[in-house]
Amino acid sequence: QVQVVESGGGLVQAGGSLTLSCAASGHAGGRYEMGWFRQPPGREREFVATITWGSSNARYADSVKGRFTVSRDNAGNTMWLQMNNLKPEDTAVYYCAVAVAGPGNNYYLQNGYDYWGQGTRVTVSS
Repeated sequence: QVQVVESGGGLVQAGGSLTLSCAASGHAGGRYEMGWFRQPPGREREFVATITWGSSNARYADSVKGRFTVSRDNAGNTMWLQMNNLKPEDTAVYYCAVAVAGPGNNYYLQNGYDYWGQGTRVTVSS
């Protein structure tokens, strides 16, 4: 069993910055892929970013490339999402997800991940 907890959400002005944190525990060695998803109001949950064990690979949704940066600690059990130049369309509940076996071709899909946090809300005002 892997426990996942996100934190760092809040209310920010457009153009501002915010950093989210995700802590995962319960998996020996932390050798799993971790990702961020978000669910904007009235929309489906969507992929934001993912990072592999050892931080060897990172992927981003086109909508956040150049603005968001995903990172991970050496132990592999903490992940951050640095969000810069925030826009109103970034408003969403942000979820951290863990794929123990790896999402493979489904890295951008919810069903590629095994464990989820409860979410942290980010609101960007115009």
